[in-house]
Amino acid sequence: MSLTRSARRYGFLLMATVAVVVCLAAPAAAQDAADPNPGAITITGAIDFTNAYMFRGIRQERSGLITWPYFDLGLALYSGDGGLKSVGVNIGTWNSLHTDGTGSDGPSGKLWYESDFYAVLGLGFGGGVTLGTTYTAYTSPNNMFSTVKEIAFKVGVDDSKYLGKATVKPYFLIAQELDVESAGQGQADAGAEAGTYVEIGAAPGISLAKASIAVPIKVGLSASNYYENPLTGEDSKFGYFSIAGVVTVPLGGTTKFGSWNVHGGVEYQRLGDTLKVFNRDADGTLKDNQVIGSVGIGFSY
Repeated sequence: MSLTRSARRYGFLLMATVAVVVCLAAPAAAQDAADPNPGAITITGAIDFTNAYMFRGIRQERSGLITWPYFDLGLALYSGDGGLKSVGVNIGTWNSLHTDGTGSDGPSGKLWYESDFYAVLGLGFGGGVTLGTTYTAYTSPNNMFSTVKEIAFKVGVDDSKYLGKATVKPYFLIAQELDVESAGQGQADAGAEAGTYVEIGAAPGISLAKASIAVPIKVGLSASNYYENPLTGEDSKFGYFSIAGVVTVPLGGTTKFGSWNVHGGVEYQRLGDTLKVFNRDADGTLKDNQVIGSVGIGFSY
């Protein structure tokens, strides 16, 4: 990923958080309605609009119209009462469309900046503990960055069973860049070496009568070569701190066309030394923070 693009993934986390919260926070009337899709396949999607695209603190775009459509297919393969409670697979695509310099107004002249493919194997254990293994290929249809391939492992705890309407949902994630053959190619920071990324976070939230509120919090770190400073070559261990607020309002409960919602959120990112350099203005002024707002519509069937 080029420095102008290598920063995006909060959007996906935000939408994934929204999707989970919607399922937990639908009003009682909606949850009592007949499920039109009681089988083992779940389809989820959304389209969001935002003022800035930051991938793990690295700026991709912060001007013009930025649109995030995504689609996810979930397969429930197994459920049981033993130590292993569930096995599931998700495959999907996440996309970012830009009208400014990294998109249709830039050197490519094309809107479609990013298209990601991912596949997830999820295992559920007792006590709400989950383990997810995700392979992601980050690609650029308008050739603004080289393809980045990554394998990630995430351990989380779904505590909704114990906390009722409130949740905390702590998690730990580690991701390793793959197939890096040369400096600047296939890396989020366009650095000299393949990087290892670590994220620690939680998604506290509460379900209200007509809406739900989530407050995702996370810290992004470099375990090895993930945030290489382009000026000094040094790897900054601290990448960024993020806190956000997300409000989700279900639309009309469950229908034969699935469950729909509108959602909006604001995120604040505090950036470390390397990310200040990545996010400097055209005049060279370093930026140590970024505020990101988004609004969108989503569905689940």
